Order: sequence, then C-alpha cells, then structure tokens
Amino acid sequence: MPELPEVEALTAYLSERLTGRVIAEVRPVAISALKTYDPPVTALAGRTVGPVVRHGKFLDIEAGGLHLVVHLARAGWLRWKEHLPAEPPRPSTRNPLALRVRLEGPDGDGFDLTEAGTKKGLAVHLVRDAAEVPGVARLGPDPLAPDFDLARFRALLGGERRRIKGVLRDQSVLAGVGNAYSDEVLHAARMSPYKLAADLSEEETARLFEALGTTLREAVERSRGLAAGELKAEKKLGMRVHGRTGQPCPVCGDTVREVSFADSSLQYCPTCQTGGKPLADRRLSRLLK
Repeated sequence: MPELPEVEALTAYLSERLTGRVIAEVRPVAISALKTYDPPVTALAGRTVGPVVRHGKFLDIEAGGLHLVVHLARAGWLRWKEHLPAEPPRPSTRNPLALRVRLEGPDGDGFDLTEAGTKKGLAVHLVRDAAEVPGVARLGPDPLAPDFDLARFRALLGGERRRIKGVLRDQSVLAGVGNAYSDEVLHAARMSPYKLAADLSEEETARLFEALGTTLREAVERSRGLAAGELKAEKKLGMRVHGRTGQPCPVCGDTVREVSFADSSLQYCPTCQTGGKPLADRRLSRLLK
C-alpha cells in the first residue's frame, strides 16, 4: 500500500505534469471505485488543474473548484501515460483500469488509475471540498507538518492503552503511516511493536518521535524526482525489516522475524527491538484492528 512517502512523491510528480493543464476528459471504468456521484467525475472536463496536495495517504487534485481525491488502498496505483489510447477503455473483470484522465493537447497525455487483484479498495471522490471525504475529515496530524513537534506527539500518545504498532497505523492519530513504515519507524527507534503507547518513558517517546521524522523524511528524499512507475521498487529497496522476513537485520545481523495476522503481518528484529525474544505470533491478535 502506498504510504506517506510514496504519496508525497506522487504529489510532486503530478504537480509538475498537471498544474495549469486543462482536463480534456475523465472516463470512469470501474464503477466500484467511484465513491461519490454529485458532481459526476465527467464534470472535470474543461477545467484547469490547480494545486495537487496530499492529505495523509490521499491524493487531492484540484481543478476549477472541484477536488479529485484518491485513495490508492492496497493494490491501487497511478500510471502516467505520455500517449493515451484514443479509443475508449472497455470495462472488464481482467482489466485493472479503474479511471482514465486525459489532458488537452496534441499528445493526449494523462494518467490511469489501476487496481490489481480481486479485493477492491481503490476510492475515487469528486467533491467541492476535500474535507467532505470521510477519510480525510478524520485524519490526525501529519507527522511531517512544520508544527508537529515532540510535545504534540507526546500528547497524542498520552492515555493510549493500545500497542504502539497499532497507534502509529491509526490514521485518526497520525496521517499517512501504514504497515510498512510503522515497522521501519519502530526498528529505527529500537522499540517492540507490542509495547503499550501509554507506557513509554519520556526518553522512549523522544526516541520514537525522532525515528518517525527521520524515517519518513529519508523515504521522501529517496523518492524525490522518481517517475511514478519507479516508486514501488524504491520503497521496497529502502526497507530494513518490513517485507524482509528471514533476512539478516542490516544493523545487528540477527534474523528478521514476522508476526502474522488475518490480513497482514509485521516484521521486526528481536535483537534490536525485543531484547532478543521472539514475539508471540497470534493470528487472531487484535493488534492491527
């Protein structure tokens, strides 16, 4: 799933290619991806694209007073095309295409929103204000915002009786951090994903805050300037523990372990994070709910 660094990079990538351009047409293909109907996405035709911004994991493309707000979910992606096919796309259960946006101009460039697999989560909203999207309205503070400091972070964790892994992933607490980067942040902070947030000492909270900012900023910097099609590979290459079960930890050399759940998993290093002790792997754990 694209998280804050990848969506931030997509935002910059699209800003360069979309700002000031006029939308020629929008063609919805997978109706299941459309979460709003008034105004229809076809209302974007003829409008000039303004700012492209990020809200957590949401992309927000403003055009003529309307906002095309996209959440890529687990298997969604944006694919830029220098020359889009002239013929209308045909809906098909085997076609991953969900939405096509073509720009005015001789080249017919633009982008496709696609989603692989059968479990559909891609969400496309067209609204007059991004805050009309429920997922955007409930977002917590952005960890890369200039005003997000240690005091604010400490206040967010105060009284949280949940495990820190689940707190970091909760979008109403922090906007943009998901399964992958929460693993990376906790590894950088040398902290067990099972530790209760409310039990963190002042030193541990400060260390986690530092790891959060450093990990996300480094990931954003690695992704800067990359084409949309290169971002997934860069994310994978930049991971130290997430998705690397059975491989050596790049810090201490211990074997990266995994805890599996019903629909996801977490990875960690026992030596760096849990005093050398493996965590219990309970598939029915309520950690990530």
